[in-house]
Amino acid sequence: MNETATRCGFVALIGAPNAGKSTLVNALVGAKVSIVSRKAQTTRSLVRGIALVGPAQIIFVDTPGIFAPKRRLDRAMVTSAWGGAGDADAVALLVDARHGLDPATEAILERMGQLKQKKILILNKIDLVDKTELLALAEKINARHAFADTYMISALRSAGLDRLLKGLADMMPAGPWLYPEDQVSDAPLRSLAAEITREKIFERLHDELPYQITVETDQWKEQKDGSARIEQTIYVTREAHKKIVIGENGQMLKSIGAAARKDIMEATEARAHLFLFVKVRENWADDPERYREMGLEFPKE
Repeated sequence: MNETATRCGFVALIGAPNAGKSTLVNALVGAKVSIVSRKAQTTRSLVRGIALVGPAQIIFVDTPGIFAPKRRLDRAMVTSAWGGAGDADAVALLVDARHGLDPATEAILERMGQLKQKKILILNKIDLVDKTELLALAEKINARHAFADTYMISALRSAGLDRLLKGLADMMPAGPWLYPEDQVSDAPLRSLAAEITREKIFERLHDELPYQITVETDQWKEQKDGSARIEQTIYVTREAHKKIVIGENGQMLKSIGAAARKDIMEATEARAHLFLFVKVRENWADDPERYREMGLEFPKE
């Protein structure tokens, strides 16, 4: 493709936890690049998904949900989210239309003025809210901060996404594409596989486990038959949590592994053999090395 005709840029998606950012990135990209969970603050670092719209390549940055941080890991995640917004060509504020202008969104709006990039407002989950309420909400938020455009979508139902993609493509600066045409994410397969397993843990143990649980891919070995042997370790902070993840007679771990293996094979388009181990690693949230592995900056305090 003629480079002078191409456009390419970064769009940072910011918003309160559980606004639907990961679901939206996956829908826009057309593939699983970010994990989805009912548990708040599931996305920890900047996950990039890549979409093509005509001559434009849009690189979406799915940031951690922005909230009032209480712990060191929380602070690292919020810093990461604002850092991702500051480095992007455009910033999209995603709002759960059911929650409206809640305190979390109010706090984000207060800082939006510090960002110099083009900014758009996206109201999500519009299928669950009356149209009159949606229009009033859009007007109320735009009165607080003048957005370049407002989009109303349902990420889960893929409603309104074509118009959103077209609008974002027009915002991207002229320039060559940064990634090959068939690439949908810049995350290494080892990292994506670990995140998929973490998603399956949260799906099954949403209420029983704290969100500090982490997964690491220890081995990814290509076999002679073309399949991959993948070994992962699930790290928990307490012995009691280890028993919950393993479950009675190992049934919970088996269920997590089967679901993760299915999604990993879909993502890699290859057969995989997944082996999961569970270990206790206390106080990992105070270990700088763990933050580097997650792509986060370690907060000093």
